[in-house]
Amino acid sequence: MTRLATRLALALALALLLGACAHQPPPSGGAPLPGFLLGLLHGYISLFSLIASLFFEVRVYEYPNAGFFYDFGFVVGVLAFYGSGSRTYVYTRRSR
Repeated sequence: MTRLATRLALALALALLLGACAHQPPPSGGAPLPGFLLGLLHGYISLFSLIASLFFEVRVYEYPNAGFFYDFGFVVGVLAFYGSGSRTYVYTRRSR
């Protein structure tokens, strides 16, 4: 491994270690936690939320949330809006 690759691997390991120590405070209030449908909506409008967060106190990701189902809905919403990163190419063959 080169020095750059070693440094990148160490930086990634440190970031994962620090991220593993993070925790969320328990939800307060009696409102139900957002689930799949709100995750889907928030994933779909994530670009607009990101732009708005530059100017206003807006969060891109809802906190606290219901866990896996909110995360799954968020990812599906992002994929639906951005088109899952795939493109359609038409290949034509030249005749010689």
